[in-house]
Amino acid sequence: MANKWFETVAVAQRRAEKRLPKSVYGAIIGGAEKGLSLNGNLTSFDQLGLAPHVAGLQAERSMNTSVFGLDISMPVIISPTGVQAVHPDGEVAVGRAAANRGIPMGLSSFGSKSMEDVAAVNSQLLFQMYWSGGRDVMVQRLERAKAAGAKGIILTLDWTFSNGRDWGSPWIPEKLDLKTMIKLSPQALSKPKWLIAYLKTGKLPDLSAPNMAHPGQKPPAFFGAYYEWMQMPPPSWEDIAWLRSQWDGPFVVKGVCRVDDAKRVRDLGATGLSVSNHGGNNLDGTPSPIRVLPAIAAAVGNEIDVVLDGGIRRGSDVVKAVALGAKAVMIGRAYLWGLAANGQAGVENVLDILHGGIDSCLLGLGKSHVSELTPDDVIAPRDFFVTLGDN
Repeated sequence: MANKWFETVAVAQRRAEKRLPKSVYGAIIGGAEKGLSLNGNLTSFDQLGLAPHVAGLQAERSMNTSVFGLDISMPVIISPTGVQAVHPDGEVAVGRAAANRGIPMGLSSFGSKSMEDVAAVNSQLLFQMYWSGGRDVMVQRLERAKAAGAKGIILTLDWTFSNGRDWGSPWIPEKLDLKTMIKLSPQALSKPKWLIAYLKTGKLPDLSAPNMAHPGQKPPAFFGAYYEWMQMPPPSWEDIAWLRSQWDGPFVVKGVCRVDDAKRVRDLGATGLSVSNHGGNNLDGTPSPIRVLPAIAAAVGNEIDVVLDGGIRRGSDVVKAVALGAKAVMIGRAYLWGLAANGQAGVENVLDILHGGIDSCLLGLGKSHVSELTPDDVIAPRDFFVTLGDN
């Protein structure tokens, strides 16, 4: 039997590409329009170096910390993603892997598994919400999340609309019926391992959005939930403050890139914010999160928890982000590659890669704990960092 263990996230991505149908892989890999922000998220980390020590290194190192009031084993959080059909076990497998490695699980409103099922396997569930369905519906979703055991809410604001892609967007059906399966069959048959994994469950890939279901109604199709979101006007700051007032636990706003927006998030009473450009899938040309992180962390990091989401592929990326002011990072594509490559074990493999990379960096930098990291540990080109909205 072939060894399913992989050494880096890059290897996991190559295995995922071999295993997934073209449309499923394309839904994960692509970014908006020309892909400027997507590419920038990755290349920005490549431009940052580390300043090592050669003696007096620490024999014992620790990376446990806390964020959003949760104790975690390392500064990594599973970011909510709405990509479906990667693996039959979906978010439940991811939730188990995260729990086994001691980190929180972010669950998307557009996820393929219900919040109840995911909360049952991970006690540190962070449920992600969009401004969708009207206030009454959103209150019902908050109540459902509370009943399911969610510890916190992530309000995602860094996805405003679906943007075109220069290399073409993948075709995603509204539902899986006989006609659709015939159309998809060439892709599915060309990826037998992916197809066999679903055939073993006796079920087709689920294209519904169970977490967007209205009380007493069956889950909508993915695009039905998507259209509901598109019909809602974008929220105002007053709307966000209202939503925060409806939840008595940790409340995180995802998608902040500007200092003035970060201050507004702080002022409305949020527990934390995520510096993010939605993985390069929103406004193309938005700077990479790592470039705007230091200014935001300096402005509000002593008052609320600041995390970074975007471009994390290795432990050294985590260390750079924490050194520059993040309490933790959120990962998206990295764990999806692991999930596609080897299910729950693949996600655990990715988390172990990050853990090992963080530990190696702490050793080389002469640190005994992630809390000792500072900007002096990072080497950055002149004019690398950007401050947006500092009025």
